[in-house]
Amino acid sequence: MIVVDIETSGTSPYKHSILSIGAVDFSNPERQFYQECQIEKDKEYTEEALNVNGFKKEELTDPKKKTLESVLNEFIVWIQPVKDKTIGGHNVNFDANFLNYSFKKYNINFSFGHRVIDTHSLVYASLLSRHIDPPTKNEKTDINSDYVFNYAGLPPEPKPHNALNGAKMEAEALSRLILGRKLLDQYKNYEIPTYLSKV
Repeated sequence: MIVVDIETSGTSPYKHSILSIGAVDFSNPERQFYQECQIEKDKEYTEEALNVNGFKKEELTDPKKKTLESVLNEFIVWIQPVKDKTIGGHNVNFDANFLNYSFKKYNINFSFGHRVIDTHSLVYASLLSRHIDPPTKNEKTDINSDYVFNYAGLPPEPKPHNALNGAKMEAEALSRLILGRKLLDQYKNYEIPTYLSKV
């Protein structure tokens, strides 16, 4: 599994651009990827998105940053050794849709499949198995990333969001939710809740 988190200039892959990609090789978690890139010339940005990811307007067109096409090609090289290229993360269809759209745009012969490993579904299932009603808002599930991290015994994700931080925290949460064990040294002091322990 490749745990991926991206930061973008908005919510639509058609109107907005990827600004950074963070990833963790779940089977070999010390293998990590992080790159930032310029906003694509034909794309827009929203203030809301920049408030979330912390990028400044002037950073979006920084000529020192690589193009998205260049970063995508580096990402493809990075993922090649991974045997199972299933994408995992939180709200991971968002990341997969942006990446697949961008791969196609730049004629890169790769696509993440339709099947994903999502922390939301794992927490939802875990709650039901414990006979706990999942939290809802407007009669729909309200399990956000901070809820997932708290459920897995982790702190909230630092703000503003960073793609590599997100990927690492999601990988750690996935390990705790699926395997009942810790994954990365930086989270070793955060104990796994007893309801997730497989011992």
